[in-house]
Amino acid sequence: MRLHNFNPGPAALPLGVLERARDELVEYQGSGMSIIEHSHRGKEYGEVHQSALGLVRELLAVPDTHEVVFMQGGAHLQFSLVPLNFLPAGKSADYVVSGGWAERAAEEASFVGTAREAARSIGVQNPTSLSLDPDAAYVHITSNNTLEGTQWQSFPDTGSVPLVADMSSDLFSRRIDVGAFALIYACAQKNLGPAGVTLVIIDKGFLSRARADVPPSLRYDSYVRAQSLYNTPPTFAIYMSRYVLEWIKAQGGLAAVEATNQQKAQQVYRVLDEHPSFYRSPVERASRSVMNVVFRLPSEALEERFLAEAKQQSLVGLKGHRLVGGMRASLYNAVSLESTRRLCDFMRTFAAESRA
Repeated sequence: MRLHNFNPGPAALPLGVLERARDELVEYQGSGMSIIEHSHRGKEYGEVHQSALGLVRELLAVPDTHEVVFMQGGAHLQFSLVPLNFLPAGKSADYVVSGGWAERAAEEASFVGTAREAARSIGVQNPTSLSLDPDAAYVHITSNNTLEGTQWQSFPDTGSVPLVADMSSDLFSRRIDVGAFALIYACAQKNLGPAGVTLVIIDKGFLSRARADVPPSLRYDSYVRAQSLYNTPPTFAIYMSRYVLEWIKAQGGLAAVEATNQQKAQQVYRVLDEHPSFYRSPVERASRSVMNVVFRLPSEALEERFLAEAKQQSLVGLKGHRLVGGMRASLYNAVSLESTRRLCDFMRTFAAESRA
């Protein structure tokens, strides 16, 4: 029996994608072996690789001004690679600290150079104003904060200063203007595919300004020149991501996916708003995340009971992050409307029975 999976990442994957991978696991399309066994330089995997890169460009409408590469190391490695490549000696970079992962990005950048805090607002809303340095090497933001349940609904205007974004938890969940960003990075295990691959989209002009005194394995241009084959890539994760991207396209692309995600989030937030004395949302409405709905109950004892009874109803992955506590329902692309409806029904029933 398939569970209703609200895990924050690794997260739910489309059932059709899992079934397709299952059917091809031992032998990929008559090739005599699994895609996991194929050489990353061979024809079979090469077609998968180029197809995945092409679908990224197509679905996100990536302009010709930007490169698309697959890397490894997750968002954590990007926290260091961005300043290593683009924070030269004697300059600073602006960091907008809107959540735990944004704070981590700034902390790791500080090992390379000066990571100046341009704004801070964690847990209630996104920063309402930014103190930006016009001479900063770049401005870094986190588009969606998975721990705290806040999300940028529109992105800040940074003028002539390049804008860098960690979009790990909401890339491919909605339409964005890729051309407005100098660099976007995202670990895959939310809306793109399984853990193991990281997507980077980078403006060619920004790339040309990268430092040359960095080891080749830590330079973006190494991966761009090698078409994401600088070293052996995570072939199975990219293979799975290719099928997830095909699934997104089959849904109607990002416009259709965005509409469904909005519908799911509205359903859960409606329950919270219907029961304000029982379910408490700490996030201001304008900053509410469509991807990660966080909420608290009147006591930790009730929260533990909520999780236990939810699991009995096949609703899993609802425990909040250990640093934040409470509840968190992650509504990534592969979480269905039916799963969301079941969660909402359970929440209403639980609130009514707990008050009785």
